[in-house]
Amino acid sequence: MAGNSFGQLFKITTFGESHGGAVGVVIDGCPPGIEITEEEIQVQLDRRRPGQSKITTPRKEADKISILSGHFEGKTTGTPILLLAHNENVKSEDYNELKEAYRPSHADFTYEAKYGFRDWRGSGRASARETLARVASAAIAQKYLKEKFGIEILSYVDQVGDIKADVDYNTVTAADIESNIIRCPDQSAAEKMIALVEKVKAEGDSVGGTIKGVIRNVPAGLGEPVFDKVPADLAKAMVSINAVKGFEIGSGFGGVVGRGSEHNDPMEIRDGVIRTTKNDAGGTYGGITSGETIHFRVAFKPVSTIAKEQDTVNRKKEAVKLSAAGRHDPCVLPRAVPIVDAMSALVIMDHVLRHRAQNG
Repeated sequence: MAGNSFGQLFKITTFGESHGGAVGVVIDGCPPGIEITEEEIQVQLDRRRPGQSKITTPRKEADKISILSGHFEGKTTGTPILLLAHNENVKSEDYNELKEAYRPSHADFTYEAKYGFRDWRGSGRASARETLARVASAAIAQKYLKEKFGIEILSYVDQVGDIKADVDYNTVTAADIESNIIRCPDQSAAEKMIALVEKVKAEGDSVGGTIKGVIRNVPAGLGEPVFDKVPADLAKAMVSINAVKGFEIGSGFGGVVGRGSEHNDPMEIRDGVIRTTKNDAGGTYGGITSGETIHFRVAFKPVSTIAKEQDTVNRKKEAVKLSAAGRHDPCVLPRAVPIVDAMSALVIMDHVLRHRAQNG
């Protein structure tokens, strides 16, 4: 299967399936000398792991990560890094009904259309379990970016269904985000979001929403003209995440209603540095970072696998009814926050190394 690698200089290749033996990643191009431990990587994986709260999938996986290569005396060596986590809590029998029936709006049908057959156990390679590998590899990038450049990467849930948070992305902190199980810094909105997810779960249904991504202290000048613009790479990174249906940066779709005179970000000199007085552009001009905070939103659809009965078809092209079994998130948003963080880190890490290679 092609399409399992991401990045150019900091390149990751993920492998594994939901109900296979393990999920892992090979990182090629990681700079040597980064001090990193399995415990530091585990912190990020624990934010993504299943079974972490009453509003996530009940599947219990420790997601215990092992560093198997490219690491010596506590530091990266500059050679390929292999990170691996074994699958432990596998119940493939829950998916027997899906051997034949296609879940509506799911990759069941399209994977079989492409390859002629599919791994029906927990969605195989189409499962969000693959994102474990992205989060693990990005933990190394996040540490490098933070220590070397002071770059801070955050994301948080800012909408579930029709419930919207009132949050200033400029001031939100990691502690604010981790203060509740939905990972929304607006405590009032968070309570309503949690109640909605619980209601939807009890009904055997699912609900979507949006995540706000924030990348602070990014130096000006990152990004490549035309095809490898930072927002273009961020868009690809985010839309590659399971259940994502939309991406906008800066003012996004809301920016179409004003005039250029209103949307443009006035420039000034502050402490000897070129800055802007607002940031509707989202931290990039012409696809190259401006030095302002990068901010964007990612839209997640309701997950396809639900217990409610739905009309569908099977492999014999017969009309059937399907009430999907298995263990699934009624709302992917809380566990998707560290995934959005991870993809942000992978994009910025790659562009930092590309900028250094070109400009020294």
